[in-house]
Amino acid sequence: MENKNVVQKPTLAKSTLPYGIIFGTILVLEFVVSYTLQLNAAENKMIGVLMSLMNYLVLPFVFILLACNNFKNKLNKGYISFSQSIKAGVAVSVVAALVSSVITSIFYVAVPDAKAQILEQTKISLASQPGMTSEAVNAAIKMTEVFMAPYIAIPVTVLIFAFVGLIISLIVGAIVKKENPYGDYTPNENSEGNE
Repeated sequence: MENKNVVQKPTLAKSTLPYGIIFGTILVLEFVVSYTLQLNAAENKMIGVLMSLMNYLVLPFVFILLACNNFKNKLNKGYISFSQSIKAGVAVSVVAALVSSVITSIFYVAVPDAKAQILEQTKISLASQPGMTSEAVNAAIKMTEVFMAPYIAIPVTVLIFAFVGLIISLIVGAIVKKENPYGDYTPNENSEGNE
């Protein structure tokens, strides 16, 4: 016999997955636009700083906040615990990193000139720095090329974004948390007096 008063526990995936995919798609679009317009973050320090602020501070904060508020207000009757906020933040960041790094790796395979162009821009930028020898430049380029390989780029990107998501979700969690006084159980409106 089924109990109709049992309330199913909402899952974080319904809230985190869409926001992670949107966040990852924005990262991919940013990469494609910067490649198409040949915006070299290595040469133009201002572009590099702005892109880093957007990718590692502003966008993660916005999408983690949106995912937590969506879960809290639309899926969990106004409640979200601190630990749920942390899980949501890390999940959003990991999904975004997977989307971004996988598509970027596919882009490098599909458009080999893109990889060569980025490496050449990096080489020119490094060579222009005072005190950089040609050996140091070549070593840095080889290391950059290694980190562009999918088997390294994807896991490293996921780890970096998971860490960023953890740090930002600690802040977001402190802002949005509202503990459920019933614990994991939220009484159904129809369950009162039906014992």
